[in-house]
Amino acid sequence: MLNASPTLYPDILAMQDFGVKEEKLLKAIKAMNDVEEIIVNVEKSQQWHHLFKSVDHRVDKTLAILRPEALAEHRALLASFGWPPKLLASKVESGGLSKLLNPLLLMHGNEKKSYAQSFHVLCTLQQLHSRREARKFKTLGQKECEIRLWAIDELVTPLAVRMEYHFVKWAEQPEFMFALVYRVTRDFMEGVSDILQPLIDAARLTSYSANEAWVSAMVHILSGFLTKNVFPALAERYKEKDMKLEVISLWLHLVDLIVAFDKQMQSLLRYETCLLFPDAQRRGISVLIVFCDRPDWLKIWAKMELKDGWKKLKAVLKDAKAWQIDDKHRVDFDVSTICETFLLSSREAHKAPFVAESALKIAQEMIVRCQTLPDILSRAKFVRSTVARFFWYFSNVLLLHCRNAELPPEELDGSAFVRACESINAARYVESKLQEWSDDASFLEMTIAESNSNMQEQHQGFYDDCFFEEEIKCLAELETNWLMEIIAVLLRQFENLTLEYNHTEDSNAFIEALQSLKSQLHVLKKNLNGKDFLDLWRSVADGLDHFICGSILGGDVKFSKKQSNEFGTDMQALFLVFQPFCARPEAFFPCIRDILKLLAMSGEEVKHLLVGKKSEKYMQSYGISHLRFDQVEKTLRKLKF
Repeated sequence: MLNASPTLYPDILAMQDFGVKEEKLLKAIKAMNDVEEIIVNVEKSQQWHHLFKSVDHRVDKTLAILRPEALAEHRALLASFGWPPKLLASKVESGGLSKLLNPLLLMHGNEKKSYAQSFHVLCTLQQLHSRREARKFKTLGQKECEIRLWAIDELVTPLAVRMEYHFVKWAEQPEFMFALVYRVTRDFMEGVSDILQPLIDAARLTSYSANEAWVSAMVHILSGFLTKNVFPALAERYKEKDMKLEVISLWLHLVDLIVAFDKQMQSLLRYETCLLFPDAQRRGISVLIVFCDRPDWLKIWAKMELKDGWKKLKAVLKDAKAWQIDDKHRVDFDVSTICETFLLSSREAHKAPFVAESALKIAQEMIVRCQTLPDILSRAKFVRSTVARFFWYFSNVLLLHCRNAELPPEELDGSAFVRACESINAARYVESKLQEWSDDASFLEMTIAESNSNMQEQHQGFYDDCFFEEEIKCLAELETNWLMEIIAVLLRQFENLTLEYNHTEDSNAFIEALQSLKSQLHVLKKNLNGKDFLDLWRSVADGLDHFICGSILGGDVKFSKKQSNEFGTDMQALFLVFQPFCARPEAFFPCIRDILKLLAMSGEEVKHLLVGKKSEKYMQSYGISHLRFDQVEKTLRKLKF
């Protein structure tokens, strides 16, 4: 039996040989761990600095020898029990990849024991390496845990070779690449979790997840292939004008596949990622990592997305319903309409047209497509180059829509007001959404990342408050300017219609002006969002208050008792125009209210007021609080008793 064992039991001897080598490696690693402990203590005491550096250098040299040896032994062991498995690519091409046989689950006896020991050696060696790196860079306790595990990489590297063989054949059908990687990742998850996680835990590699490391490594296979073999060629072809449209189509199709694939891969980690590794998608589990180290590719992608978004918006603008406001409140409620009303309540509250919702949807799609970009600053640059610019374009669309309204006071038309309201409402709604987005944690992260980068020097103060601060300012400026334009038009028309009234106190001219104003305010109330309409009617009331007061003070008309009563009646009619908007409209006409008090005074009261003290306190005793004494005096001298 002894003489026959070398030929009859080669696998057993091989396993025994592996075991002996692994034991020696573990002893060497333990010795270096002991040395590391001593180095840490020496470093804390700030003594024996030169000796410490010398020892550290020798340990590094030893590690440089041990790691390749340990990896070579591990690779040989993997090959001995059939790793990597066949991928059954023929069934992938037909769309029906069957479940793969996982050699990890087929291990038994000495194979399983030897693999566990070899895996333990790599984990222990990596733990030592990580500990030393953390000490060297002075970030112990702060440095983020690496997703990658050497032992997992050794499983993935030979798989990558086999996969890339098929990837090359699928240059025109990239969806097969994504399908193959996802299926292999998913089918081997059970073995990775059941076999490898206990080994990681036994090696005391805290905060490491076998599943996460496995998914990350598989994603790296695909991102690596795209970085080397796909995007460089597309980027070169993009420079050729006659190929640009074709490249854009291929590029965006690839991004679609990547976004869908990233979601699939991250769904494999849904439970443990949410609980233990909430930032997994930011640490490399995304094929979009190909853009993080290539700002030129990121820029090309952003240009394509912006152009595509603008194309979609132009298609929406061609629709006759683009500027319509769908009032769901006029529909009888059932379960479906109630749900829809709730979802669209914000848009309806702003009375925003459909084009505003479409613009936000297009922008949201751009944001979603870059959400798995692992680098926060790259994500911020992408959003700046796409979503932010898109909203600048959208602001110009709203501005042009307003300008086409044509608001001359001579030929004022209700439809002109409606067009202006549509743009103002859209701007107000988009502004509120941009503020809401800026308050989201992901945008707060991007704002902080920008403030910590060189970008802060180039755009000092732009991002102090929120991510979309400049875009919000632009929309707010559009709202303010066109509200002021509408207010100015209303006041100019009122002035034009009351020219005769100002000189002759003809009430018919004044009533005509009030009827026109009432009609226009009704149109504005119906079509303008509540907040802006509130500002508008109060501003109109304030303007009329000063205009009418100024007309009286600057005019030559004398007020008899009859004329004073007629003026009071006209002003009550003015207040009634604003009655639908508040309980006490006269409160918004303080100067007119003071004038009415003066016109109602008796001759004795007028005499006392004119000869009395010219102080605010004295006038307030007569209920006059918004006119200066010189204005009070002018008004009183117009009275005829």
